[in-house]
Amino acid sequence: MIEKISKFCNKYFALLVILVAAIGLFKPGTFLWVVPKVSLLLGIIMFGMGMTLKKEDFKEVFTRPKDVLIGVVAHYIIMPCVAYLLCLALRLPKEIAVGVILVGCCPSGTASNVMCFIAGGDLALSVCISSVSTLLAPIFTPLLILLLAGKWVSIPVTGLFIDIAKIVILPIVLGVIVNKVAGSASKEIVKFLPMVSVIAIVLIVGGVVGANSKKLITTALVSIGAVVLHNLFGFLFGYLAAKVMKMDEAKRRAVAFEVGMQNSALGVSLAMSFFSPLSAIPAAIFSVWHNISGPTLASFWANKKVLSNAENANEKLAQ
Repeated sequence: MIEKISKFCNKYFALLVILVAAIGLFKPGTFLWVVPKVSLLLGIIMFGMGMTLKKEDFKEVFTRPKDVLIGVVAHYIIMPCVAYLLCLALRLPKEIAVGVILVGCCPSGTASNVMCFIAGGDLALSVCISSVSTLLAPIFTPLLILLLAGKWVSIPVTGLFIDIAKIVILPIVLGVIVNKVAGSASKEIVKFLPMVSVIAIVLIVGGVVGANSKKLITTALVSIGAVVLHNLFGFLFGYLAAKVMKMDEAKRRAVAFEVGMQNSALGVSLAMSFFSPLSAIPAAIFSVWHNISGPTLASFWANKKVLSNAENANEKLAQ
C-alpha cells in the first residue's frame, strides 16, 4: 500500500503541488501552520537523501573526477549567473530578485537523478554531481548569494552557512548513519521516503503561497516568467557546457539535469529564515515548474537513442 501511494505521489507530484498552491492562494489560512516548520520539513527531505546514499555513489569522484568537476562547476556558475542576468534584464523587484538568485545558488535537486534515469543519461554521474553539489552548498551558496544579491540586501553569510549545515548536511549525515546501523531494515524505511518527500515539498509550497497570497497576484506573472527562463536556460547551457567539454551524449544529459534542476525547497527555507516570505515565491514556483519541464525533457530524450562519442564518430564516418 505504501509503495502504491508513493508511486501515485511521484506520478502526480506536479498536479498535487498545483492543487495545494491553488488552495494556499484562495484559502491562505489552510497552510499557514507550515511556515514555521519549513526548515524541519526540508531536514526530513535531506534525511531521506542521506538514507539512500551509498559509498558507491561517490566512486565517480575518484574514477572520473573531471566529469564530476565539470558538472559541479557548471552548476555553480551557470545557474547563479543566469539568475543575476535575468534579474537585471527583467528589472525584477528587489525581493523577487533576491529569491531568484537564491534559487540559482542552491545545489542540485534530487529529482534530477530520476529525470536523468528516464532520459537515458549517465545516472551514476548524475547522482555523484548532485551529492557533491549538496555537500558543497554550505560554502558556495552563501558566498554566491553575497556576491550576486549583495547589491539589493544585506547578506548574513555566517547565518546562511550555519543554517545550510543544520538543515542539509546534518540530516544527510544522520540518514547515512541510520542507513548503516539499520542494515536490511533500512530497505523498508526507504520505501516510505518518496511519499514523505513529496508530502513535505507540497506542504512547503502551500505554506509559501498562503503566506504571500495577497502579493502573489501582483507578482505572479513576472516571477513565473523569471523562473521558467531560469530553468530552461539551465538545461540549455548545462547541455552546451558538457558538449563544449567533449562529453558524450549520456553525460551531456546528466549535466543538463544537474544544472537545470535546483533544490528549490532549500531556497524556500533560506528565504523564509533570512529574507522575506515574498523572496520565497520564486523557489516555490520553481518547485512546481521544474517538475513539469524536467519530465517533459526526460520523455523527449527517452525516445532519442544515446550514442557515445565513439559511436557518434563512427556514424559520421559512415555518412
